[in-house]
Amino acid sequence: MLRLRRRVSTMTILSIIFSLFSLMLKSEGANHIVGDSSGWELLTNFTNWTQGREFHVGDVLVFNYNKDQHNVMQVNSTAYSDCGRDNYISIFTKGNDSVIISEAGEHWFICGVNNHCENGQKLSIDVAP
Repeated sequence: MLRLRRRVSTMTILSIIFSLFSLMLKSEGANHIVGDSSGWELLTNFTNWTQGREFHVGDVLVFNYNKDQHNVMQVNSTAYSDCGRDNYISIFTKGNDSVIISEAGEHWFICGVNNHCENGQKLSIDVAP
């Protein structure tokens, strides 16, 4: 009987460890290459790119672009609508930038170079918890 209890205890502990390990694997966010192979470029349709995608807290947005031609500005909804470049939340300029989504809700990104935002180089995503 004692062996049976030890075996059950061992199995319970292993089951708990396996469950915790599975949760840890699930908690890693997905990588989203913005614009896929086209990247963060002026002619990419980012509205189409977001269709059918789910974004969650912990996911990573990867912006690939020519740093001499573009940048990425994380902005609020007003700056997104107006292509305002003055009050950005964050600016990225390396050409291969990873942004970890840390909060649920709407997130907005624009290119702050010339009139790129006005010509459609902007991204709006809705992040689920």
